[in-house]
Amino acid sequence: MKTKIQLNANHLKLIAILAMTADHVTDLFYPSFPAEPVPVVMHLFGRVTAPIMWFFVCEGYYYTRNVKKYMLRLLVFAVISHFAYCFAFGMSPIPFQTGIFNQTSVMYPLFIAVLVMWMQDTKLPMKDWLKKILIFVLIWSAFCADWSCIAVMAILEMYKKRGDLKGQMLEIIQWVTMYGVIAFFFVSKVYALILIGVLLVYPVLKLYNGEKGKAGWMKWFFYIYYPLHLVIIGILRLVMYGNVNLLF
Repeated sequence: MKTKIQLNANHLKLIAILAMTADHVTDLFYPSFPAEPVPVVMHLFGRVTAPIMWFFVCEGYYYTRNVKKYMLRLLVFAVISHFAYCFAFGMSPIPFQTGIFNQTSVMYPLFIAVLVMWMQDTKLPMKDWLKKILIFVLIWSAFCADWSCIAVMAILEMYKKRGDLKGQMLEIIQWVTMYGVIAFFFVSKVYALILIGVLLVYPVLKLYNGEKGKAGWMKWFFYIYYPLHLVIIGILRLVMYGNVNLLF
């Protein structure tokens, strides 16, 4: 009898890291999402990264013993990652000088998602209508980031269906489809079609056994690896092309 393959949180985060690295290295060697077999396949694999990150933001928010420390950690790394992201892909760290899309890293929407969930779950010293307006503004503040405010909405809806993987997957499909439609008309048709790769995450997440894994250092490894690998890509970009923009 074959033993069923099971993956803990560390395994899934490692898969996310490998997929993310493949995706960004492909951006380096095949800038601007060309319609060629090799970059398309690599980017399809890379699409599993974001849904895994969203999934674990939901898990992290649920299990954390100190939400404020969790938010602070995400905020600090969102700031660090902003500069690393802009350097990696040849953009100004001052937003909107190179366009309105992909102006900062996906770490910012992750931070906003946790902040909004905390605000929704906390009795704050303000009127409910004011809190709703503030939440609306915070969600839309992620519009210019990688994965835009779609990442925030996906996390918020996935959290409501925590424990229901099929339900979470339907939320991912819904929000990524919306993101894809916008990308198709305003960013890149190839990029929009590649988003179908998020479907690959379902069989991967289905193997999750609910355990953290023994390697406690993996929690910090992802936070450090994300900006570090972007800096390395930025250095390689300068060596290979000079100071040019690798994205759209």
